Amino acid sequence: MRAKPGLRRAATFCLLWVVLATFQGLGQSPTVMGLDAVSITVSDMDRAVDFYSRVLTFQKISDVEVAGDDYEHLEGVFGVRMRVVRMQLGEEFIDLVEYIAPKGRPIPVDSRSNDRWFQHIAIIVSDMDQAYRLLRQNKVEHASSGPQRLPDWNKNAGGISAFYFKDPDGHPVEILHFPPDKGSPKWHQGGDKLFLGIDHTAIVVWSTDASLKFYRDLLNMRVAGESENYGTEQEHLNNVFGARLRITALRASKGPGIELLEYLAPRDGRPFPVDEHANDLVHRQTVLVTADAAGAAQKLRDAGAIFVSSGVILNQNRETGFTKAFVVRDPDGHAIEIEEK
Repeated sequence: MRAKPGLRRAATFCLLWVVLATFQGLGQSPTVMGLDAVSITVSDMDRAVDFYSRVLTFQKISDVEVAGDDYEHLEGVFGVRMRVVRMQLGEEFIDLVEYIAPKGRPIPVDSRSNDRWFQHIAIIVSDMDQAYRLLRQNKVEHASSGPQRLPDWNKNAGGISAFYFKDPDGHPVEILHFPPDKGSPKWHQGGDKLFLGIDHTAIVVWSTDASLKFYRDLLNMRVAGESENYGTEQEHLNNVFGARLRITALRASKGPGIELLEYLAPRDGRPFPVDEHANDLVHRQTVLVTADAAGAAQKLRDAGAIFVSSGVILNQNRETGFTKAFVVRDPDGHAIEIEEK
């Protein structure tokens, strides 16, 4: 009897977990130095740029069109031609990517926040009420029922306000407001800006312990905080009845963090589509920076990680800012691009 695709993918990642669980640091120097950007596949670049710039006040930094063997081998998509627009908010960046050819598939209409393809960027705001009013005026699609203030009994998250909504392609986005005793000092410097920058990208994982073997033990990111969140506020934020989450914040030496979201309940989130590709709209790619792409690739290869790229790809023209890069999947299937500038 042939296993279903989702079970094959799960079995593959379980095997990766076993390999990583037996792996102990190959070298002590950091594999990654920071998170450079989150790459988001979009269907209509002009519409996406308008939304992120006009509504969320990102600024366009660059706009290039690329094609050729290098990008085919990097992204694992044959015949690729893509337009890449880098946008900046505060000190942080996103890369919007439109696949002019070949076109991919839309985000599943029944996606939920506990499905493992879930990923969002968390944008810090100076005033939650004002930000929510602005989003309502622009008729964004709600992913939460409304802004939620996490309760004070939760020591590590109490007082944080958050709201999930969707961009024009259906990608979830979070706005987040920190009380004075939480968050980086840079989010409390005052000023007249409403949207301040990106604190982290959040991803749903099946097992925090398996993900830590990848992000902490292989990539040398550090655990910066932990929390267990539940209750009506968390349920309405995630729009998942009975949501109970183990949340683990990871950081490198610079850039936004990566937040691991493990749903302790309910455990019915679906695994990553086994046939997901970079031109599908469900695709996000977290871009990490290293000083040694070849060394990082070898370390991951020795640990049995699953590569999307055919190897370490040289970028001769540097149109998109890197000299060498490769894409690999974490234990749940999230795409991680590791670049050498």
